[in-house]
Amino acid sequence: MEVKVFSVGTDQDTLDLTTFDVVAFSIPSSATYDVIKNVRFNSIYAHDTLVIAGGVHANIFPIQTLQELKVHAVNIGHGDETILELIHAKRMKQFSHIKGICYMKNGNPRFTEQRALKKNLDYWPIIPARHLLPESDFIMTNRLSSTNLRMTHVMFSQGCPYSCNFCAGQQKQMQYRPGWHIRQELEHLKNTYGIEGFAVVDDNFLVNKRRVRDICESICDLDLKWSILSRVDTVSYDDLEIIRDAGCIEIKFGVESGSEKILKAMGKGISVNQIYNAIKMTHSAGIKVKNFIVHGYPGENMETTQETITLLDDLWAMIKRVSLFRFVPLPGSRVYNEAEKNKLHLKDNDWKKCHIHHNPNHWWGDKKDFHVLEESYKQLAEFILKKWG
Repeated sequence: MEVKVFSVGTDQDTLDLTTFDVVAFSIPSSATYDVIKNVRFNSIYAHDTLVIAGGVHANIFPIQTLQELKVHAVNIGHGDETILELIHAKRMKQFSHIKGICYMKNGNPRFTEQRALKKNLDYWPIIPARHLLPESDFIMTNRLSSTNLRMTHVMFSQGCPYSCNFCAGQQKQMQYRPGWHIRQELEHLKNTYGIEGFAVVDDNFLVNKRRVRDICESICDLDLKWSILSRVDTVSYDDLEIIRDAGCIEIKFGVESGSEKILKAMGKGISVNQIYNAIKMTHSAGIKVKNFIVHGYPGENMETTQETITLLDDLWAMIKRVSLFRFVPLPGSRVYNEAEKNKLHLKDNDWKKCHIHHNPNHWWGDKKDFHVLEESYKQLAEFILKKWG
């Protein structure tokens, strides 16, 4: 089977796909849906091409994706086995036996049985097909914890058992790759691409302590530096020593806010005290700290913003980096799905505006609330710029 990957965008929305038997569109976010839609209808295909779609947006809006993109099937959930079964069903285009899809039957969308998640991820190919991409897409410098180390991104696990109201993550069951599996991938990356480090992109790698130890023991002698994402309530000093000794140099914490009121509204399930403890503990273990802050969740005001500033000011000497985001009601999140309850100003097509980078849209409250939100965001942004650049 020969596979090719196309990178598309507003400046590249027309493809000649006539030599392909199967075309699959991956829609990583709702903000990219219109781009994919343009590519779908501007491109040309062979008359019997099987056209399928998957990705974050397709999982959240499967019927819309199926009907508007006019694809044969939409994958829901993990697609690694599903896509192979769809390919095998290409000739007859009979899909009712394939688990985990939405397809059209007699003019109506139909859902098949949900595909069960496997317990572990050791069935994955050990070496992802990075060779299908330009090297510059996955090998980079100046991206690993303020170093210039040659690095890439890897995945050790999938899923997150927590339910933050602003998060669009759909998978609650944790799945892990075993240490030996990860080691072989890292050895390949080191020998083939000369990496000196990597960033783990998992939502919450530190949940399962036994798995963490297995992975760290498997990779500790590779002499690679790395970073992870974590909640503040899943770290212990033992964890920190284990990952530090295996090469971890930075933890990126989802702090979000320094206000108990906002943390509670977000459904974070953490306290300000836990934030202080985790950052102090990580710093004392010799691991750098990066904080993610989300400003503007419903209920945010000048007082709650000042609480976040106070938290950051108290801990600034222990924090290496801070990334500030504006709140966006991401499609698939609880706050989005319960828009009326949260008094969000959401219209039919507002999901198209839900990109996470520097999003200035007015999502809740009246004009006075929005003015306060803008002023408080400005103060927070200026404080972070002054402290961390």
